[in-house]
Amino acid sequence: MADLSSFGLDVGIYGPLALPGPIIELTRLAEDLGFASVWVADHVAFPASFASKYPYAKEGDFPTRLDDPLMEPIATLGVLAGATKRVRLGTAVLVMAYRNPLLQARMLVTLDQLSGGRIVLGAGVGWLEEEFEALGFKDFKRRGKATDEAIEIFKAVAKGGEVGYAGEIYQFDPVISAPGSLQRPHPPVMIGGVEDPALRRVVRHGSGWLAVSLGEQRLVERVARLRQIASDQGRDMASIALSFKIFVSIGAAKRNRDDEREPGTGTPAEIIGDLKRIRDLGFGEIVVRSRGATLAETREQIERFVGEIVPKV
Repeated sequence: MADLSSFGLDVGIYGPLALPGPIIELTRLAEDLGFASVWVADHVAFPASFASKYPYAKEGDFPTRLDDPLMEPIATLGVLAGATKRVRLGTAVLVMAYRNPLLQARMLVTLDQLSGGRIVLGAGVGWLEEEFEALGFKDFKRRGKATDEAIEIFKAVAKGGEVGYAGEIYQFDPVISAPGSLQRPHPPVMIGGVEDPALRRVVRHGSGWLAVSLGEQRLVERVARLRQIASDQGRDMASIALSFKIFVSIGAAKRNRDDEREPGTGTPAEIIGDLKRIRDLGFGEIVVRSRGATLAETREQIERFVGEIVPKV
């Protein structure tokens, strides 16, 4: 069996296969094959129409139909925690301002307890302004500040004990958080995003950085920028875990927003080269998502990735 101890599988909670059967089947497949982790993205309810541009596609088009199935990620992780025994369970990424931060933190801490300490919080600012509006967060331009505060609240709640907060966005009087998280002092916090504000958030708040969809040149530049920010802030780069999420398409190259071939797409040789370069930059974990049109196609892509790609990386 290929060594998948440094690979994760995003099982897809939106799109045509975002139904209980396929999600649970792919999760169990990941555990059976030896993947180290299972990941879910975050949307709650797609607006019927929106003008916001998807930041990871060349033309800004969202990669699924808005009337396709969509599962809420924290609820989904509760089911996946019970359906698995070993894999870590992560969010790639949770949009921190979508939910009340105290409730969100207590849900994540509860999942960490019930899963035996397997939760990883991937945290991000989000991009779909109309979804923020629908969920009651009306100040889209301050979502970065809200994300920072929600991460601070999560860490305090995970620590346990008496917790109160007085921030610019969120405030609440002291409450008791018992128990705290099983992982101490808190589950890992992987910060998503690729622009400078996200990299500064990695250095201030993150256990690591969760990058996505960057081409080779841009990824090299962003890693160098992260190193510079860490140095400027006195943070040891060795303390920052690096993870990279790719959308695998074996046999069909895709273009990213910078009009480069997207890593993880194309011929097996191209994908193997992508993964080697990502590893050489210091990325310890690679999270894989396949957007197959059917469950059979998705399984085939995953099994080809495991059998043809991973052993040569």
